[in-house]
Amino acid sequence: MSPFSFLPQVSKVDTDHVIYLIQSAFDPELNTDQQRQRQQELHQAQKRYEAWGLVVPLLEHPDPNVQFFGAHTLQVKINRDWDNFPKSHSTDFRDALLQMVTQCIATGRAKVTLRKLFVALTALALKLAPEHPSQWPDWILSVVTILSGGGAPPEYLLEFLEIAAEEYGSSDLIPTKKARMEQSIMDAVPIVMQATSASLAKSTPSEAEKQAAFKCLAAWAPLLRADEITSCVPMLIQLLSSESTFVGASDVLQEILLSSAISDGAGSKSVTEPLLDYLQQGGVVIVQQMETSGFVDEIAHSLCKLLCALGDHSTSYIALHITELKVQAFLKLIFSFTALPGYFGVDEEESEMTMSFWYLLQETLWNVDFPEVVTPGQDQWAVATALYKELVLVLRRKVAWPERSVLAKWTKDQRDSFQVYRRDAGDTLINAYYVLKKDLFQPFLEELTKVLTSPKPSWEDVEAILHCINSVQEAVELDENPYLETVFSADVLGKLPSTGSDRVRVTALNLIGSYATWFTIHVDNRMLLNVVDYVVKALDEPSLCLTAATALRDLCDTNRTKLAAHIDAFGQLHSRIDNIPDSERTKVVQSISSVIQALPPVQEIQPIEAILNPVIAKLATALSTTNNQLPDELRNNIILQIQTLSGCAKGLTRTSDVLFAFDDSPEAKAELAQLMQARKDQRIQALRDKILMCIEVTMTAWSTDASTADALSDLFKSITALPADMTLVSLPPGPLLSLVCGAIQQGPNGVWLSLASKFINQLDPPSLLVSKESIPADEAKRIVLDALPRIIDPSLKFFLIENAMRENTEVVRDFFNCIEIEIRHFPRILFEMGEERLDALMTCATRSLELQERYSIVSACSFMIQLIMKTMSNDSLAPLARPLLQRHGRNILHALLCGLAGLSPASTVQNLIELLATMNSRLAEECKVWIPEVLYALDFVPSKASIDTKQRFVQTIVGSKSLKKVRDAAQHFSLVAKGLEGSSFGYSSISM
Repeated sequence: MSPFSFLPQVSKVDTDHVIYLIQSAFDPELNTDQQRQRQQELHQAQKRYEAWGLVVPLLEHPDPNVQFFGAHTLQVKINRDWDNFPKSHSTDFRDALLQMVTQCIATGRAKVTLRKLFVALTALALKLAPEHPSQWPDWILSVVTILSGGGAPPEYLLEFLEIAAEEYGSSDLIPTKKARMEQSIMDAVPIVMQATSASLAKSTPSEAEKQAAFKCLAAWAPLLRADEITSCVPMLIQLLSSESTFVGASDVLQEILLSSAISDGAGSKSVTEPLLDYLQQGGVVIVQQMETSGFVDEIAHSLCKLLCALGDHSTSYIALHITELKVQAFLKLIFSFTALPGYFGVDEEESEMTMSFWYLLQETLWNVDFPEVVTPGQDQWAVATALYKELVLVLRRKVAWPERSVLAKWTKDQRDSFQVYRRDAGDTLINAYYVLKKDLFQPFLEELTKVLTSPKPSWEDVEAILHCINSVQEAVELDENPYLETVFSADVLGKLPSTGSDRVRVTALNLIGSYATWFTIHVDNRMLLNVVDYVVKALDEPSLCLTAATALRDLCDTNRTKLAAHIDAFGQLHSRIDNIPDSERTKVVQSISSVIQALPPVQEIQPIEAILNPVIAKLATALSTTNNQLPDELRNNIILQIQTLSGCAKGLTRTSDVLFAFDDSPEAKAELAQLMQARKDQRIQALRDKILMCIEVTMTAWSTDASTADALSDLFKSITALPADMTLVSLPPGPLLSLVCGAIQQGPNGVWLSLASKFINQLDPPSLLVSKESIPADEAKRIVLDALPRIIDPSLKFFLIENAMRENTEVVRDFFNCIEIEIRHFPRILFEMGEERLDALMTCATRSLELQERYSIVSACSFMIQLIMKTMSNDSLAPLARPLLQRHGRNILHALLCGLAGLSPASTVQNLIELLATMNSRLAEECKVWIPEVLYALDFVPSKASIDTKQRFVQTIVGSKSLKKVRDAAQHFSLVAKGLEGSSFGYSSISM
């Protein structure tokens, strides 16, 4: 009689069909769709309960692929369907499975199949061992004893032990079961230590046994106690002395250093110092061999990983003992990998691995208390400074691009990899700057001067130096710096090529843009003007224009006050604006506008007119064009003019510092008064009217075009502001909101709904920001009262289209966000919309809760919470809101509770719980009736929540005034209903 007789019996026909599917699933003659169909059929077969009965016949089949699928099916069934397995046969299944695994080993099944069976064994142990009482006590000892008695070779026992540790480490168990399982793991430690030590102590173990022992020990390292770990360190260090065992021992030591009980710097006497002692001799030999051969072999690569792991583990020890010989030997070794010859990603793959160590060392050096009295040869900071000076020189060499002839042979992946390396090296240079400060620039400037004065400068070297200087910008203090003054002087900037050599010129422009804020300090204005001139000249070259325009924008934005005295020069720049590529014209206009903004407001008017009148004229002409241009050309022209308007509006914005908006100083008040007076000038008023007229015409004709809508959206965000941030061209939100509502009536989308939210918010600015040009409260309410039906009606009509809400969740989200903002600022107006419209709105919100889409659920919850909180706590609004909520509250609760029971994504559970808590608090009497009705109704979603579970849930929350109690009860109900109670995954997913 088969030991698996209690499993479902599968007919031979069905078994043969599954075998056919397995053997044909990866047939190269099948197309992708056919292969996918067969794989889907196999997946469906695995999901059925009868799949338990497939395991034995599949494992007994002669085809290794079929055997592997049988083992895989066993693992899947144990992991996913154990709850449906008859528990009366649990121990029978365990014993039969052990017997089957022993037979598979004896009959020489493929290693990949055996490993999958070991995974299945461990999965079963995770189900049985932590039960109370345990259904599989001492499971590891049990498996090892049975497999060993069946003649399993040592490497298979070691592989089982390795898999047991890995599967336990990634297991999903609640704390009580985790604790029981942990004890069984700890009880097995002597078996692991004995098995690995015995295999590694053999004089001539097989390669398979040796590698299995190393992998087993590495897998168990995170689970061992500190004393258990330190007991095996001497053996591992000894094994580093043999080429055949170096890599395996190194892998285990890396795991010990990074993931064990003695990670994070512990065990300096037992691990750090012994390793440093070994490296002082053994590590030096490996590096010498590497440098002699010019090749990083497997052992040298492993040594690099071990050095990085030791550096990560023992950074504090290294920093504190940086003058000791063995530490300096370590530093030389890791430095040798940082400084490997050749290009990263092409000639070597190790130098990037060491970067994190230099960051950790610098951070630690800052926190180490060195002795105040320094003895000769023991100046730790001097050693660190010298080390980082060498590092800077090496990184400068390593980031240089090769000559064109060499670069042409690189693949795209090699170029991308090297580009990433340059970025990482730049981050490491920042750490070097924190140690060296301004002295970091000295070797760069010395080499830069030397290269630029040579007959044939190496532009690759120049570019590398500029890249290094650019990389450290974020750490450089805003004060006088003679090195930077030299970089931006005619001695350097003036000697860079004026044609060709695009890479070095692009890097120079990036450098200028990065250091734009540095020019705000007391440096010679002539230097700033020379830099601006260098950037402006680059605007004429297509390959440089993007970088140049960006640099110019940054320079002008941060130095607008200094540059305002030279506004005439920017007028000349504007005169050639048509020669600048369309893609960068906006940035140049923004740059010029930034400088204009630094002028007194009245003096801004004429240059603003000079910039915007031509743009408005071109836009008006384009909008009046019918057949002279192709639609794409016409649209692109309109978008270009809109983007130019946006650039001007952005440049005229005074500050991005939110604190400036609350500046109440006399100077700020005077400046604001001047601005408001200038806004009354007829010229600027006429300009604003023309801008608004062009926007209105554009919206009427092009609002449904996605690209034009994006351009208009950016313009609206740039040209509207809260009163304290207003510019001469800022437009009031009221007329723009009306235009946006017109666009929504043509077709709701996220762009227009988001803008409607923005304008409604601007109509009710914070009291601190109210100015003379703020819209009066009554006028703002009238504008919103007019706008709200034009937002709600077309949106609700759109959502009535079949699948519209499901396929446009971002529109649903932005719609409810807009209504939520309206409620926050103008709650009473919502109740002037009429009962029919409000009912439709609430019905839509309820449908949104049922969509099983995160965007929709979260936004609908937020809207309804805001509605309830804003109205039910207000004596004048509560009588208006209560009838609405009473009409729809039960339906909302039905959708909400069904979502908690499993219909909604786990990431939305907290939002649903907050809505439930809000309703239970503000509509307490109604919820006493609604919640039981919903939970006990026949149409409530099927779930694993029993009647008792529902009763306890109702008793806990109904009438409760404790929000925490309600939240905890709802969370527990959701876990139980989904069948996740007792699962750490359930607790983690529900709190996302």
